[in-house]
Amino acid sequence: MTATVSDNRVNRALRFYGAPIGKKVVMAVTGAILFGFVFVHMAGNLQIFLGSEAFDAYGRLLRTEPALLWLARLILLGSVILHVVAAIQLSSLKKKARPIEYRKKENVDSSFASRTMIWSGILVALFIVYHIMNLTLGAVGLPFEEGHVFNNAVATFRIPAISIAYIVAMILLGFHLNHGVWSMFQSLGVSNPRYSAGLKRFAAIFSVLVVLGFISIPIAIMAGYGS
Repeated sequence: MTATVSDNRVNRALRFYGAPIGKKVVMAVTGAILFGFVFVHMAGNLQIFLGSEAFDAYGRLLRTEPALLWLARLILLGSVILHVVAAIQLSSLKKKARPIEYRKKENVDSSFASRTMIWSGILVALFIVYHIMNLTLGAVGLPFEEGHVFNNAVATFRIPAISIAYIVAMILLGFHLNHGVWSMFQSLGVSNPRYSAGLKRFAAIFSVLVVLGFISIPIAIMAGYGS
């Protein structure tokens, strides 16, 4: 009996995901998880302006509970995989259903952020992999001292090419967040005309604040902070 109930729930879940609305809900939920992580990560990174002791203490804090750290990493990894798979599948369904003659009209009506969601997501994901290898693992050949998070960040962002790449990646992230946050509300059914304008403003303000928070660090370091 229990096995039958469990099988029915799995089948319903699979049928729900098989429909476009199911994929949109999965993207919305995983997007909310990732957006929350991005905001918390930005807030944590801004502690670099409190000085080396505070920032190094923040870095150590993240490693005091390895079980929770790995649980968070697994949740994030699962969210990224589900988000990317659902996005690719939705894009494929959209291309199959869209007549070629309407392509020009769609490009006119859609925004730059919406048209580049897939590519901005891919480029940001690739940069995040490099960023983790650099500042978390110290595996890219740059100066790296375990536990010295402040010095590692300063040494990295003193290299103009890396700082510029980071800034560009964060701007792309901003475009992705702007459209993604708005789409998340729509996918979850929050699309009443009375407050849709407010939700759009929230998505825009949220993405701008995140971008400014992240890029303030390499800009400050290139300007001499941490010397």
